[in-house]
Amino acid sequence: MCGICGELRLDGAAADPGALAPMLARLVRRGPDAEGRWHDGPVALGHRRLAIIDLSERANQPMRDPDTGCVIVFNGTIYNWPELRRELEGRGHRFRTEGDTEVILKAWAEWGERCVERLHGMFAFGLWDPRARRLFLARDRLGIKPLYYTLDRRRLRFASTAQALLAAGGVDTAIDPVALHHLFTLHAVVPAPRTILAGVRKLAPAHTLTVPAPEGGRRFALRRYWRLVARRPDFLRSEDEWAEAVRAALVRAVERRLRIADVPVGVLLSGGLDSSLLVGLLAAQGVEDLRTFSVGFEDVGAERGSEFEYSDLVAERFRTRHHRWRIPNDEVLARLPEAVEHMAEPMFGQDAVAFYLLAERVAREVKVVQSGQGADEVFGGYFWYPRMMAEPEGLPEVERFRRHYFDRDHPEYLRMVRPRWRGPDHTRARVAALLAAQEADTFMDRVLALDVTTLIVDDPVKRVDNMTMAWGLEARVPFLDQEVVELAAQVPPELKLRTGGKHLLKRIARGLLPDAVIDRPKGYFPVPALKYVRGSALAFMREVLASRACRERGLYDHAYVETLLADPERHLTRIQGSKLFHLALLELWLQRNVDGNSDQSAARIDQH
Repeated sequence: MCGICGELRLDGAAADPGALAPMLARLVRRGPDAEGRWHDGPVALGHRRLAIIDLSERANQPMRDPDTGCVIVFNGTIYNWPELRRELEGRGHRFRTEGDTEVILKAWAEWGERCVERLHGMFAFGLWDPRARRLFLARDRLGIKPLYYTLDRRRLRFASTAQALLAAGGVDTAIDPVALHHLFTLHAVVPAPRTILAGVRKLAPAHTLTVPAPEGGRRFALRRYWRLVARRPDFLRSEDEWAEAVRAALVRAVERRLRIADVPVGVLLSGGLDSSLLVGLLAAQGVEDLRTFSVGFEDVGAERGSEFEYSDLVAERFRTRHHRWRIPNDEVLARLPEAVEHMAEPMFGQDAVAFYLLAERVAREVKVVQSGQGADEVFGGYFWYPRMMAEPEGLPEVERFRRHYFDRDHPEYLRMVRPRWRGPDHTRARVAALLAAQEADTFMDRVLALDVTTLIVDDPVKRVDNMTMAWGLEARVPFLDQEVVELAAQVPPELKLRTGGKHLLKRIARGLLPDAVIDRPKGYFPVPALKYVRGSALAFMREVLASRACRERGLYDHAYVETLLADPERHLTRIQGSKLFHLALLELWLQRNVDGNSDQSAARIDQH
């Protein structure tokens, strides 16, 4: 797990190796163990390393293949690299290291652009092929690892974070009006390739982008190499058979994420079903000395700030080496701006700061953790799924979705923004198109597939990556294992949603976990100080929204802001987010990450 960056000149000039320095400086915390740079002609590549596999210096990056001259910068983990290495050795390839980075280089030499189809894991990488004179960018199937880029007529730059690109300069920081609409109606999800900034784009999950140097003689090529298919198999499975198939796939997923590391691996234990099940499955496989980590906050009114009563039950049952921390609410607010600086894009999930503060403490103990993100989307755990399914069949699918998910309907969005930002309902059109594009049998299959392949990428998955990597901590997500996701997509939705959701996971957990953990009401990572905005939190958000920078930016309608400020706890989204927090978070993100790095005159990126 690392931070990567690079530049490819498109105008015939030599790359500027000096551009790597500011980008790498913003990536230090993603990779605190080593720094590497490489440049030749039109290309320059940079890398910050978090050493997890093959801890020796020979595994540092950028890594060059002496047989082909190809050079790679890679962020992520390939869980099937030992198997791929054996296959490649059988084809005559020789290896100098004991890790996954070199396996990608050899896989490129053997299979070219199709190599990504062989990789099982989470990854984002840039690979320069000097023979073909082209740069190859790739991102894993489910977007677990980020890859941002800027592009104009002179050059392409890429990096693990938007902040690294901004640090190098020359980026158009104007607000993208379509992305703004998505941000405030789709729970901060801005589907690729857009971001909130007009000059920053991101490679979509399960895609590759081939960029030729001027002398390469080829056009840009954007390719999708994988699709999730949510259709029933030709054979029928009973509930027992589905449960056993899912259990076996999850066991393989957690075992892979434990085995592929040369450092200890812990588990983020929230006290919910998902993370508790990870602990239980690892213990059932005979893993000893399990390390688990929990965080909690102060209560606010009736809102509980921790789930220690459940995480303690799990830690005690499996006798884990457990760490738990209770963080005062005043620290949450004081550290919020710091956490926002590490968000590659604005994130409205209130638990982002919780992950940030938890990761800070966990990183002092281990370098790698497993986390339960993805289980709700893959196995149908959210309360809005049954409500969507219960809507009349004759209703347009986007309408069935909107009624239970959109943070703001279009008329409210028009009231929220100033006249210059008003326009058509971009989100409704985009979601309708995304639903229609899913390879799925039913409406709920399409909803779940959309969530897994698009919505989750720019909400919980990005949140976990950004907030853990801010402390040099690698988070692995077994519920987003390719095999698990593909299998779960075949499960009938009504079976997933039975017994209040995640029915199959509850079946698997019964007898393994305490019943109190399985049968408890579904919880969320609680940060009540940011959900119920009052006291010092309200004063802070009022200050942000009244700031000179916010007024001059001119995004928000004054009357709308005043309505939220007058009674913020009355204004929650359909999925229980604070609307006031949304407005303040975007403005704070722009102030901390963009103001001072602004270049409104830079050429805008062409759309792919």
